[in-house]
Amino acid sequence: MKQHLLLTLLFLLCFAGTTKDKNNPFSQMEREHIRVATPGLFSRQKTIYLDYENYTDNDYSFPLPHGKVISRYGRGNGAHSGIDIKSWANDTIFNCFDGVVRMAKNYSGYGLVIVVRHYNGLETVYSHNSKNFVTSGDSVKAGQAIALTGRTGRATTEHLHFETRINGQHFNPNIIFDFEQKKLRKEKIKCTVSGSNVVVKPVLKK
Repeated sequence: MKQHLLLTLLFLLCFAGTTKDKNNPFSQMEREHIRVATPGLFSRQKTIYLDYENYTDNDYSFPLPHGKVISRYGRGNGAHSGIDIKSWANDTIFNCFDGVVRMAKNYSGYGLVIVVRHYNGLETVYSHNSKNFVTSGDSVKAGQAIALTGRTGRATTEHLHFETRINGQHFNPNIIFDFEQKKLRKEKIKCTVSGSNVVVKPVLKK
């Protein structure tokens, strides 16, 4: 798995985009906006897989272990792009998988937000934070503390707004995580380009 992650990292960094900052692998667009396509992710094939079948407990972390879901994905006729997890103010937010911080800034209604691009192409989004511990270009590990919960941006209470995205498109985080058990779903996820969208669904086991 470690060799696979290293090879994938090198691949992602190669197509991370042209940047003026030699110490940061991401372009200005990638550093400043949440919905950004991952350069080259689907350039060779229309389908990629996010394979979590053999992940151990050390390979991932639930983002807010002490939290409770207060707003589901798709609420409001599909308008809600993530899942809201409630906890106390300034609770620690953990990075889900190994990766590189693509974006870390104050961003409109998201408030203080962090976007991490993981080595398989998945991106996770953590927002309404009271404080960010990382900046764009930082390498982060699964389980690393990256922020504290807050109510920055458009938020009425302290909580974590958590998203999963592929090629800039958000999809239901429940496909990746069991939010009741606070566990990773150890499955293979199929991501297929269909027109301007990406269809994301688990691979059914035979």
